[in-house]
Amino acid sequence: MSAHPTLQVRVARKRAEAQDICSLELVALDGAALPAFTAGAHIDVHLPNGLQRQYSLCNAPGETQRYVIGVLRDAASRGGSTAVHDQVSEGDTLTISTPRNLFALEPGAPHHLLLAGGIGITPMLAMAEQLAATGQSFALHHCSRSRERTAFVERLSAAPFTGKVQHHFDDGDAAQKLDIAATLARAPTGTHLYVCGPQGFMDAVLSAGRAAGWPEERLHREYFAAAPVDHSNDGSFELEIASSGKVIKVLPDQTALAALHAAGIDIPMSCEQGVCGTCLTRIKAGTPDHRDQYLEPDEQAANDQFLPCCSRAKSPRLVLDL
Repeated sequence: MSAHPTLQVRVARKRAEAQDICSLELVALDGAALPAFTAGAHIDVHLPNGLQRQYSLCNAPGETQRYVIGVLRDAASRGGSTAVHDQVSEGDTLTISTPRNLFALEPGAPHHLLLAGGIGITPMLAMAEQLAATGQSFALHHCSRSRERTAFVERLSAAPFTGKVQHHFDDGDAAQKLDIAATLARAPTGTHLYVCGPQGFMDAVLSAGRAAGWPEERLHREYFAAAPVDHSNDGSFELEIASSGKVIKVLPDQTALAALHAAGIDIPMSCEQGVCGTCLTRIKAGTPDHRDQYLEPDEQAANDQFLPCCSRAKSPRLVLDL
């Protein structure tokens, strides 16, 4: 189920960008312009194996004749990245959603600091393109395991803003590795930070920002996947639909979203990992057990909304504003 409009596109080009990373160039079937997007936007891609996955658009936002996405073959994949690498070919037709943006640039920020880890470079590419095109101040740092595993190096080297880009390789000498604390300390006053990449990298960056006193409103992040969660102590709980009084039981091995769908309650969904925010649902009573990476800490503390695709309940029952 998806709340977002869809369209069909053709895979005009599939290219190996680095070890285990490929890009897809997608164009409209009729050659018409695609819906416009802004830097940081992503699309849902409906894959041949029936899965639906979110991928950031990494081409320049001014381009309307194509969308470009980059995909890492992930050994821990639930089937999405493997399908892109092994089942999608040039000439194939795919169904995608129209773009939406949960990771937008902050208008009016005096400086933008873009920190990417691995495949987290994809939204940062579009951000760098947009910032450069509009003459805004920014710096881009890309951390990766090695040169061979770094996607889009040639593109960044040839970009007019290449002087604002630094690469940091895990297998390189210590002098070229990213010093997160020092990089944040050098940032101009009022800088907004954007981070995307593996969980550990993002946690390190955000922790450094908070330790340095950066307010949450200047720390922007986008997760590609949820952090591992221990489900061994999950129990059952109830969901009450406020408008009807209907009570739905959620079993220990069942998500709240799955229970709602089984009961005929149509909640839109996309990532099913608590990352994208599509299934966000208001709560009128009860205390949720937040397990998402979408809500800000203060939003979680308010306990008036939750992501039923991954979050559960601390109280015996949640009353949902449905």
